[in-house]
Amino acid sequence: MNLIMFGPPGGGKGTYSSRISEKYGIPHIATGDIFRREVKRGGELGKKVEEYLDRGDLVPDEIVNEVVKKRLSESDCENGFVLDGYPRTLPQAKALDKIVDIDLVINLDVAEKVIIDRLSNRRICRDCGEIYNLKSMLSEKEGVCDKCGGELYQRSDDKPEVIRKRLDTYEEDIRSIIEYYREKDLVVDIVAREEKPVKVMMQKIYAALEENITDL
Repeated sequence: MNLIMFGPPGGGKGTYSSRISEKYGIPHIATGDIFRREVKRGGELGKKVEEYLDRGDLVPDEIVNEVVKKRLSESDCENGFVLDGYPRTLPQAKALDKIVDIDLVINLDVAEKVIIDRLSNRRICRDCGEIYNLKSMLSEKEGVCDKCGGELYQRSDDKPEVIRKRLDTYEEDIRSIIEYYREKDLVVDIVAREEKPVKVMMQKIYAALEENITDL
């Protein structure tokens, strides 16, 4: 089961991808994570990635594609994967087609008001990156991560005016990619016009998977 998860900043794609990973035993592959892993390994590819990250520049498509191709060739991807944060450009989407066949694209269509409220209340662990929410997903101990005990903090760009700009940028960047996959009849929209518990959203996503992928 080869999946792509698309969604706006704060749309929940990381959380939902992790749940899919746990339920179906396939890896959740986020580009940020695999970039950091390549840098840590210190090989030639990692050094290339590190150069761009250190400058604060976007990693070029050809290098991103190489990193993703390498990750998808690993043994834990034999039964599928959930891609989160890739592809980000139309050339990346076309390059991915040459690597694997995608079974389904989950597009999270989340109302702006939901995202602004969600991100304004989001807290992130400084150590492991686990995500919490002051309204819907509290940690057991205030300000402390349940998984690793790290400090929870609020990102500086989780403010309404910044969030709106991020959403506008996302819509511009993703429009052509979503259309590309719609033409292939691979897109399922998961709509949230108001805040819903993670459990409710996952029920929608699982139902979409069961309906569209025959060999689950």
